Amino acid sequence: MLRRRTFASRLGAATLAAALLTAVPATAATAQDTNAQDTATQNGAARNASPQDGGLDRARLRETLEAVHAAGMYGIYSHVVHGRESWKGAAGVADVETGRPVRPDMVHRVGSITKTFTAVAVLQQVGRGRIDLDTPIGRYLPDVVPGERGQRITVRMLLNHTSHIANSTDVVFPTVESLDTNRFRTFPPEELARLGLEAPATGEPGALPGAYSNTNYTIAGLLLERVTGVSAERYITDHVIRPAGLRHTAFPRTPHIPGPHSKAYEALYGLFDPPKEYSVYTMSWAGTAGALTSTMEDLSRFFRLLLRGELLDARLLAEMRTTVPVRTLAGGLAQYGLGLFPLDLPCGRFWGHDGSVPGMDTFSFYNPDSTRQVSLGTNLRHYQRLDENGQIILHPIDYAFADHLLEAVCGPDAGAAGTAAARSFTLPLVDKGAVAP
Repeated sequence: MLRRRTFASRLGAATLAAALLTAVPATAATAQDTNAQDTATQNGAARNASPQDGGLDRARLRETLEAVHAAGMYGIYSHVVHGRESWKGAAGVADVETGRPVRPDMVHRVGSITKTFTAVAVLQQVGRGRIDLDTPIGRYLPDVVPGERGQRITVRMLLNHTSHIANSTDVVFPTVESLDTNRFRTFPPEELARLGLEAPATGEPGALPGAYSNTNYTIAGLLLERVTGVSAERYITDHVIRPAGLRHTAFPRTPHIPGPHSKAYEALYGLFDPPKEYSVYTMSWAGTAGALTSTMEDLSRFFRLLLRGELLDARLLAEMRTTVPVRTLAGGLAQYGLGLFPLDLPCGRFWGHDGSVPGMDTFSFYNPDSTRQVSLGTNLRHYQRLDENGQIILHPIDYAFADHLLEAVCGPDAGAAGTAAARSFTLPLVDKGAVAP
């Protein structure tokens, strides 16, 4: 335990979380193993649209995606949209032992992107008059959030993380060993809510900045169940996932990822060397805060429909996009709305969410003005190292990832300026970088 305690002290208050499965050789993923592929759909657009005309530069997208793998990422898949054009590709391996390649359509654990789906479901009930955003949660769930806190914390505070209810994930995974111990344990949402409420609050209800907490969305799921009479997962499936036409998005019923998928590798900033694998996991600890699986193409479709106003009316979408400052899991500050946050890039403001679970990161953002969009999934997490102060030392993967991101969303306009920006660009994400799941 001495090594783990020393490591924990370098991370400050962050919670350790890692899975313990079969070790894999760190040398299995090298530049020469690159297995990149791409497909394109035109939907009436010219297949070989000129980059100078603002179209997708497919050769450059392939090149920058392969560079992420060459920099050390085991596997990455990407879906890029600009107007009526789309491109999807993959580079690297899904299994470092067998060399099985990643594919663009692989099903992926998307972590906290689940929160956007949950928020949409709650806002649907707001639109029907069954939930009021500024009503105290204790009026709906007096048995879950009793007493004074139940009267001070509103539904809105849950969705924008200003309730200051502690993150139950920190309680569930207090040590390196706990993630393995809890691998097949089922956590009822009521227990997760209780754990978060019993832990010290991060501030007064409504105080700014807020504090990102999975417990908020666990309670939002319980709220959905109370007002609809069905499980939150069932409601979200029937009223958000299916109406959006998402064919490969689901709450898994078993510890296994449904459909063709990659393995998930956790390095935990060098504590696990080589990284350890744990794609098989009971996701009850995440539930309506982070248990969904999806494909990159499904995520792109979801955020595109949402931000075009096809899943919620204009008033409710405006509520979603009203942001407040929130402290992220990694300790930074981000502007956060109701299950949605903005990302300001050199070519405009994008909206979406990121998500992380042990061994997998996901990123999906859309700009309704430029109609540019990207969804990315990776299968190696916490590959960086930490300095003596516990700060992340950027890895070549980070630069390559930023290069591909900027090519995807800014296109040929990024040019040399985009490459320079990639060298100094830090993504203000709410999930990525945290040590806890």
